[in-house]
Amino acid sequence: MPHHTDLIDIIAVGLGLAFVLGALANRLRLSPLVGYLLAGVVVGPYTPGFVADSDLAVQLSELGVMLLMFGVGLHFSLDDLLKVKSIAIPGAVVQIGAATGLGWLLAWLLGWNTLEGLVFGLALSVASTVVLLRALEERRLLDTTRGRIAVGWLIVEDVVMVLALVLLPALAGAFGSNGAGAASAAASAVGQDSILAVVGLTLLKVAAFVAVMLVIGRRVIPWVLERVAGTGSRELFTLSVLAIALGVAFGSAALFGVSFALGAFFAGMLLNESELSHKAANDSLPLRDAFAVLFFVSVGMLFDWRILIDQPLQVLATVAIIVIGKSAAAFVIVRAFGHPTSTALTISASLAQIGEFSFILAGLGVALAILPEDGRDLILAGALLSIIVNPLIFAALDRWQLRRDTEEAERTAAGAAAERQAGPTLEGENHAILVGFGRVGSQLAPLLRSRGVPVIVIDSEADLVAAAHAAGIPAIRGNAASAPVLAEAFPERAAMAVVAIPQALEAGEVIARLREANPALTVFARAHSDAEVRHLIERGADGAVMAERELAYSMAEMILAAPAYRKGSIAPV
Repeated sequence: MPHHTDLIDIIAVGLGLAFVLGALANRLRLSPLVGYLLAGVVVGPYTPGFVADSDLAVQLSELGVMLLMFGVGLHFSLDDLLKVKSIAIPGAVVQIGAATGLGWLLAWLLGWNTLEGLVFGLALSVASTVVLLRALEERRLLDTTRGRIAVGWLIVEDVVMVLALVLLPALAGAFGSNGAGAASAAASAVGQDSILAVVGLTLLKVAAFVAVMLVIGRRVIPWVLERVAGTGSRELFTLSVLAIALGVAFGSAALFGVSFALGAFFAGMLLNESELSHKAANDSLPLRDAFAVLFFVSVGMLFDWRILIDQPLQVLATVAIIVIGKSAAAFVIVRAFGHPTSTALTISASLAQIGEFSFILAGLGVALAILPEDGRDLILAGALLSIIVNPLIFAALDRWQLRRDTEEAERTAAGAAAERQAGPTLEGENHAILVGFGRVGSQLAPLLRSRGVPVIVIDSEADLVAAAHAAGIPAIRGNAASAPVLAEAFPERAAMAVVAIPQALEAGEVIARLREANPALTVFARAHSDAEVRHLIERGADGAVMAERELAYSMAEMILAAPAYRKGSIAPV
């Protein structure tokens, strides 16, 4: 086949095979990610048949990372980042140190030198952006405290990796790398005395990038998008979104030396202040998903399956560091900062994999002769296996965490009652129980109270309970699926309950508990799809509200109530 069709080949064959194997994995009740990775193995150089261009695959996957980080920035404001800085910054640094230490220990046992061990350990310490964000998005956790901590943690890891990529050549020269070739010669030329200068220059570049984005980007990016939206052209608006995301990412890397992903994240974060952020997110979603699939295909292409046979114990040890060692360190750190077990478990599961930065570090380490090729193969094997295992960890966590939260809530029921008594008290009869005081619940509660309906809130997040108390609303901290916690809301005397949490699985358990406590209770819930509506109705809800459908109904009512229709001057279609 002609060489000039390499790009078409990898997109057509890669996406087509990923679709087939992803659908098969889904049929077998596995994560589609497993199918995407296997598609990469099939089209990679270590299996017979068609072999895709791995360099093109990596570049295409990098586009997916940039668009994904841009989308996260659209939902993650600077204020959110500052709220979690006290845990994200020290937590990520300590976790990187712990994982790097474990990697160095394994490298020492394998007979590698100190620098090789440090590079190997560092590559095992950083989680994959794509894997972490997809896991959080699937569970709608990005807008929760747990999600904000996980994303903030990830941003700190990315910044550390940017610094590491700049310092590796200097370290290679300072430690007298025995490598050959242009890369090694360039590294030796740097010298040990220039390490502090390189660190200072890197920090200065990152600081300059942040300053430019906050001072100039905060004004320019929303202004440009609003002017384009004013033209009424959907094509121009979509193009402007992609141009901003990719342009800022490229410019930040070219001018300031920061990663593409970090630049795209800042572009999205600043655009978050615009009223058009949701439209921008929706317009970039299809491309984000397509290129994210190509990322997983590219990972599978790099995997040499023969290492599983040649070095099985080394591979198991590498995976153990990623999945167990790094996660255990993160769990201890999050708990040490006083966050609940559910948050610690979510962070631990999110970090139990490695990805794109690990591949970049491994490639640079081999080029500079400060990482053996066996180290790169172990890193790729660890990445592939950890990415396959990660969805299974999250699935187990979803089930275990619900059970664990229920048990914890039962043990702390007295504490929940005390906390409720510390806030406003419930007044009146035939009250409404509102489960969840997030974006939906915090808007619904004042509306109900304005119409004379007494409301009591149940939420597992301490800051949301405090917000309800500040608004004069009685609130209980705990899991509503726990009978003792639910009893504090007096369901037997309530007239209705509204389950406003976004997780359908947990909402179904809460509805079942409400039905047990009061079979006559009217229960409404929140859903995001027809499948979730059916699940909630089956669990006992009297009705489930799907946002898109209700938006259409509200718009239709507004249209039919318009003066033109009331006067009959325009005939409705």
